[in-house]
Amino acid sequence: MESGKKPSTTIDATVPTAARMYDHYLNGKDNYAVDRAACEELDRVVPSTRALALNNRRFLQRMVRTLAREYGIRQFLDHGSGLPTQNNVHQVAQAVDPESRVVYVDNDPMVLVHGRALLDQNDRTAVIQADLRGTDEIFDHPDTRRLVDLSQPVAVLFNSVFHCIPDSDTDGPPAVVRRVRERLAPGSFLVMCQLVSDDEKVRDFVTGFMNEATQGHWGRVREERDVAGWFEGLEILEPGLVEVSTWRPDSDLAPRQLTQEWIEFGGVGRIG
Repeated sequence: MESGKKPSTTIDATVPTAARMYDHYLNGKDNYAVDRAACEELDRVVPSTRALALNNRRFLQRMVRTLAREYGIRQFLDHGSGLPTQNNVHQVAQAVDPESRVVYVDNDPMVLVHGRALLDQNDRTAVIQADLRGTDEIFDHPDTRRLVDLSQPVAVLFNSVFHCIPDSDTDGPPAVVRRVRERLAPGSFLVMCQLVSDDEKVRDFVTGFMNEATQGHWGRVREERDVAGWFEGLEILEPGLVEVSTWRPDSDLAPRQLTQEWIEFGGVGRIG
């Protein structure tokens, strides 16, 4: 039985959130001084974080475009979507087919406010506030039921978000993946990537720093083998599980992650 946590409906400008920090790294404007200060502190130990965030965003856009164009996916369920920026999932997917439908999920109340304002004119897109561990709540939500036909293939995205939840037999990433897979039709896709590092000191510092900064709203930086375990039993699309800037780049000159103290690692798996 899942135990997704009830998200807060109050925006707290005194505590950093991962969504607003990510927004700052993407040069967004929906963040506070406390988020920018946390980013500055993080940059002292892992200075590649901004480049990593930008490369991850490019991966998200390439991946959505690929699934829409090459695999005919017209339904996307984006967990931990973060604050709206340019070329969001619905914009990329609907550029391929205007009938594409997208449901965004995030537990940050600021995402709900800004997302609903942005999406108000798009009836094929919705944003719901929920904890990503609450699979039944998300899949049975009225907006999900309105937009997503679970008897047909769906792309479920966990893009750069599993590091925000701790390990747990009932609510950790493997448990969430199992619950989601049980709800999906054959031919559906799972997109999963998270922050990983081979350096134990980096893993420990970032995990401790983010856990303290966000007052417990964090999981941990993991290792590549942890991520690989989530894909067991899935057909992994080429080029496999990789540092995401190398996943089907647009060209040989596309930006790459040049520093390696930590990376965004993952890929795309298909349910047979």
